[in-house]
Amino acid sequence: MPDPQSGTSATTPPSNFNIANALTVLRIAGVPVFGWLLLIDGGADVSTRVWSFVAFSLLMITDRIDGDLARSRGLVTDFGKLADPIADKALTGMAFIGLAIIFDHWLFWAVAITTLVREWGITIMRLFIAKYGVMPASQGGRIKTTMQAGALALYCLPLEIWDTTASDITMWVAHVLLAVAYVITMVTGVQYVIDARRLRAEWFAAQDA
Repeated sequence: MPDPQSGTSATTPPSNFNIANALTVLRIAGVPVFGWLLLIDGGADVSTRVWSFVAFSLLMITDRIDGDLARSRGLVTDFGKLADPIADKALTGMAFIGLAIIFDHWLFWAVAITTLVREWGITIMRLFIAKYGVMPASQGGRIKTTMQAGALALYCLPLEIWDTTASDITMWVAHVLLAVAYVITMVTGVQYVIDARRLRAEWFAAQDA
């Protein structure tokens, strides 16, 4: 039976070759380009730091666009479900590591490493738990992603090089965004683990019923 929204058969899965997945692949391919722009001359080149901000912002925007396209046009695929979080984590991971190298401060390194351990750990856990049921992203997780992206984008700008009042204020905005994002990251990480344990327990209970 045709799907009135997508115009395709409701029983026929969408092809992996679609615009939503193409944007996801583009985001993955853009990660090394972004990293190169960010780390040219150890992050001391003003123009390439600005371009790294542009690249990071555009690549993060594709995350929102590909998700909206996949849902609105019935283009959700198994490939997209796997590749989309990998693309996100690769991009933010490159940003965290690159910025930690540039700022070279123990606190930024600590935030970067613990955040990435949480991000990749939860992503891997969700892949393993998928056989027991779907564990969707929480509202807290979406807020975390938005604030994290905003903070990382601001850090990409050469604020410490410009050294103006405006850049100092912007840097503090980035600090606050990252601090709040970090707290939400850790809290939602714990919640995801609790949800995964409950989902697994409910699946086994259903099998025994």
